[in-house]
Amino acid sequence: MNNNSLSREVLILNQNYEPLSVTHVKKAFIISYLGKAQIIEIYKGLHLNTIDKSFPVPSVVRLKNYVRISRRTISPTRKNILKRDAYRCQYCGTKIGPMTIDHIIPKTMNGKDTWENLTCACVHCNTKKGNRTPKESGAKLIRAPRKPHFFYLIHNIVNVPHPTWRPYLFLDPL
Repeated sequence: MNNNSLSREVLILNQNYEPLSVTHVKKAFIISYLGKAQIIEIYKGLHLNTIDKSFPVPSVVRLKNYVRISRRTISPTRKNILKRDAYRCQYCGTKIGPMTIDHIIPKTMNGKDTWENLTCACVHCNTKKGNRTPKESGAKLIRAPRKPHFFYLIHNIVNVPHPTWRPYLFLDPL
C-alpha cells in the first residue's frame, strides 16, 4: 500500500445509513478497527498491510451507534450561490465571463439575502436588469432559485464521488 491509499476519501454513514460526512482512510480504518464503525464498501484491489495481516481499504463506513446531528445550514454565500447555479447566468444561460450575484427582488425593495432571492447573473444581464425586479426589466429566470438540500454539502466536498457512494447519496435511480 502507498500513501495515496491513505489520502483517499471515505463516506461516513450514520447508523441509519444517512450520509454524515467525508473523511480519509486512516480515520475510517481506525474507527472500524476499534469497533465503532462497520465497513460497508471497499476500494477494490487496495489493502492496508501490516506485518501479519492485510485489511481492505474502506470506501464507505457505517457508524454502529446513531449520532444525533442538528441539520447543518448552508449559508447563501457568493461561492455557494455560484456553485448552486453551476456558474451559469440564470437569465441568459451563459457561462462566459465573470459572474455576479443578483438580488431578484432588489435590496431597495426589501429584498433579502436568501437562497430564494439570490441568483447567479453575468455582468451584462445584471447591469441590464439593474435595480428592478425581473418583471419590471423584462428579464426571465431560467430556473427559480431554491435552498439546496443537505446532500449539497457532501457533493461539494467531493467533486466526483466514488461509484460505491452513489446509492448512499441517492445518485442512482430506484
